[in-house]
Amino acid sequence: MTRRWPVVGVLFGVLWLFVRGVELAVDAVLGQFLLGLGVGLPIAYVFRRLYDDTVDLGRTTRAVPYVALYVSAFLKEVVVANVDVAYRVLDPSLPIEPEVILIPLRVETDLGVTTIANSITITPGTITLDYDSEANALYVHVIDGRDPQGIVEPIREWEDYALVIFDEERTPADPAPEIAVYPAGESGPPSTASEIVQEDWDGPRQETDADGTDRDGDEGDGGEDRGR
Repeated sequence: MTRRWPVVGVLFGVLWLFVRGVELAVDAVLGQFLLGLGVGLPIAYVFRRLYDDTVDLGRTTRAVPYVALYVSAFLKEVVVANVDVAYRVLDPSLPIEPEVILIPLRVETDLGVTTIANSITITPGTITLDYDSEANALYVHVIDGRDPQGIVEPIREWEDYALVIFDEERTPADPAPEIAVYPAGESGPPSTASEIVQEDWDGPRQETDADGTDRDGDEGDGGEDRGR
């Protein structure tokens, strides 16, 4: 096990190379990398309490190919989704049948769930509405829900890679839970943040002035009859 903050500092140095867009020359790359280390290591040390103390470099190294697979699969889906949405904008005759799909997940860590949820939202035509912590499931709104399995298929591919990347308890070999599609007419998941809780009431409330007279000139229930 290796202390995490130096590893994070090195990652900051690598990230600095991409931010700067360094010329592919040894001197330029080495110079900018050292500059990134000079800034990244102190920052990583100051904020070291925000993450775990140690990291398993062996497991992290093994996860690198799966990170590349995840990114490539994600970018491919983003391109396909952009083309699909563009076609729907240019051709209004194409069907748009929005739907909400409940997708139970195999990933359970906060970082794993967040990665999947954000990937869904970034992809055009889909957005993550809510997360059910008890069911470990995402509520996903899609622009066209006629083929739910086709929509969930790339998400399951991302999840297969995420299971390895984040060292989850389950593996890609474990069967994926069944999804659920909300019936027509339901705009969102019940008993979640999308449900609006309304107070019980017998009729429209009327605003009254200080003397109990309604704003429309009538007397409110809280005032006394003037004839009494």
